Amino acid sequence: MQDARPRLLEIDFPALRRERVSTLQVNLGYRCNLRCVHCHVNAGPSRTEMMSPATADEVIEVLDRLPLRTLDLTGGAPELNPEFRRLVAEARKRGLEVIDRCNLTVLFEPGQETLADFLAGQGVTIVASLPCYLEENVEQQRGKGVYDDSLRALRRLNRLGYGTDPGLQLHLAFNPVGPVLPPPQAQLEADYKRELGDRYGIVFNQLFVIANMPINRFGAVLMSQGRLDSYVELLRANYSQDNLSTVMCRDSISVDWQGYLYDCDFNQMLHLPALREGRRAHLRDLKRDRSWDTSPIATAGHCYGCTAGQGSSCGGALT
Repeated sequence: MQDARPRLLEIDFPALRRERVSTLQVNLGYRCNLRCVHCHVNAGPSRTEMMSPATADEVIEVLDRLPLRTLDLTGGAPELNPEFRRLVAEARKRGLEVIDRCNLTVLFEPGQETLADFLAGQGVTIVASLPCYLEENVEQQRGKGVYDDSLRALRRLNRLGYGTDPGLQLHLAFNPVGPVLPPPQAQLEADYKRELGDRYGIVFNQLFVIANMPINRFGAVLMSQGRLDSYVELLRANYSQDNLSTVMCRDSISVDWQGYLYDCDFNQMLHLPALREGRRAHLRDLKRDRSWDTSPIATAGHCYGCTAGQGSSCGGALT
């Protein structure tokens, strides 16, 4: 697979510093039941990287030591890690919001029969990937049969109260099909709610539009098509300085499956670690050093993906 990393590292981006740490985003591993074209993690069924119980213990120790508000669990499919439910329960005991970055179809994987009930019982916020409300576009990105399974999962979550109970937030995440900027979030959210509501009776809270990052699998596709440079130039041409104050790395830290720290999940996939005294920082550093609130953030060309146009983050548009 071709690697876009060298090209992205050549590109300068304005200097950034973290303002605070309120969110710990933990990648529980790269195993996933899907293999999506746009996946910046290059996740899939054959990946074996999974967070161990010992590293999950260290995550829990950090929850006790830092004034966090949110534990954001991602992957791969984070639910496939046996430590997922323990981390959820421990974070909720401590009063933290827990976000599950869910691909929806994981609810029907063997061994996950009680997953939806568990999420509802814990009051977990679900951010569910649904790259379009049209079947053709979803299956182009995510594979045959994924659209129907996603709708089935959304109906199941709705029956549990997701999307209607204020304590059970259900958000959907949209990615463009190709190397283009996402459309305006508010208008697309209205379209999603109309189409999913009128056609299937499905309800949800918000839609998050997220730009495709030219990293790993999507970056390799762009390179094979000779479109990487044109996509990066599109992102740079639409750079908005106003988005710098609200990019997600300003108040979060990303943790990989081995416990190493990064400024964001995208940096994790580009092997751009957060550093302490010239070495890769680990959860152990986070437990004993609270100066992360003012630490510099590693940047490269992919950062234009978060700052182009309306901006993009794991919580959707920035403006």
